[in-house]
Amino acid sequence: MAKIPHRLYLTEDQMPTQWYNLRADMPAQHDPLLNPGTLQPITEPELYPIFCKELTHQEIDSATRFVDIPEEVQEIYKMYRPSPLCRAYHLEKALGTPAKIYYKFEGNNTSGSHKLNSAVAQAYYAKEQGITKLTTETGAGQWGTALSEACAYFGIDLDVFMVKVSYEQKPFRKAVMQVFDANVTPSPSALTEIGKKILAENPGTGGSLGCAISEAVERAVTTENCRYVLGSVLNQVLLHQSIIGLESAIAMEQLGEYPDVVIGCAGGGSNLGGLIAPFMRDKLTGKANPRIVAVEPASCPSFTRGKYAYDFCDTGKVTPMARMYTLGSGFMPAPNHAGGLRYHGMSPILSKLYHDGYMEAVSVKQTDVFDAAVFFAKNETILPAPESAHAIRGAIDEALRCKETGEAKTILFGLTGTGYFDMTAYAAYHDGKMVDHVPSDEELQKGFDTLPHIPQNEGI
Repeated sequence: MAKIPHRLYLTEDQMPTQWYNLRADMPAQHDPLLNPGTLQPITEPELYPIFCKELTHQEIDSATRFVDIPEEVQEIYKMYRPSPLCRAYHLEKALGTPAKIYYKFEGNNTSGSHKLNSAVAQAYYAKEQGITKLTTETGAGQWGTALSEACAYFGIDLDVFMVKVSYEQKPFRKAVMQVFDANVTPSPSALTEIGKKILAENPGTGGSLGCAISEAVERAVTTENCRYVLGSVLNQVLLHQSIIGLESAIAMEQLGEYPDVVIGCAGGGSNLGGLIAPFMRDKLTGKANPRIVAVEPASCPSFTRGKYAYDFCDTGKVTPMARMYTLGSGFMPAPNHAGGLRYHGMSPILSKLYHDGYMEAVSVKQTDVFDAAVFFAKNETILPAPESAHAIRGAIDEALRCKETGEAKTILFGLTGTGYFDMTAYAAYHDGKMVDHVPSDEELQKGFDTLPHIPQNEGI
């Protein structure tokens, strides 16, 4: 039998031409977004001042199983996709495990991550609608970089509110965004009313994704011909990111493989939701029964220690409310280096699937994550982003369990991107200056105290 190649690339004509909408196969839908003023399910027209119309439709639509990828978006995808499915032979050998480990590597583009998959789509729909300016937030900077690229391609102005702690830790991310003409502001800032309020209440804060979302939304709704776009959490984003899982499924089928375990890092849910989409479909429809595992930081444990409740998607409480696993919109995470995983909540789709028992979640400490990142880099030659390294930690732990039991499982994990802009974090790790922060129950309660007091949350 021929040896499976280290890296498998699909050909262009094998690439998916449709995104997959996982909601169409969910036995029960997640609860609808609520208008914070009326507490009634929000309608498409109510979202038009915030999102582009087509993206709003994708956000609400739970019936359409497959959505055609516009031809212009497909052409841009072909500049950096398909991304490779890799067999981690050297990692397997170093671990001494009977498990087969595969990873889907999304770092082969300038943004260094999977974020470009949705950025291209969202910028395209904005251009089609005639929108001339977009606003967004970014944590680690990968989404801001990706959207900067997409907006530059389509000739759209972009304002990026970057979480302050990441802005300070990763200055070169700002530089890359500026290459693509984006305007980058550390958040919270004094440029918005919400930013001023947050600074007044928390003068020394390093910010959060919730804060940055608030500022970006305020800028969007107060600026002419401007809309807001988001790089994670939303249904529309998971739809676009399904190309990751669809490509993975095609490639694994060509190799005669199927994963026993699918593992992804979890912050807001974009990579995880995209990677697991076709495998979760198989699980929901009874075709197969893979384990689906989300790996999140112990410093921001939305799944493992959060509450399943309606909450605002932002700190300033200006967005619609979503039912999700959340630490409370007022939760301020510690300045850990996995900036893309510092969001207080989780995708409503993934939250519902987790709540109904279709997937698992684990939380891991930062130093354990970097142990895994360095071990992986030494054996597979790719320096992973801190976010990606959470999935690596999960995959290594699973492979070591296989070593103990003798089970030859097939493991698939998502390598969301590269860590070459995260050298401050790697330096802190090697210098012994990296610390683990696991919030106490008292700290978490401060976040839970900010949950909206509405009838839908009674008894939580």
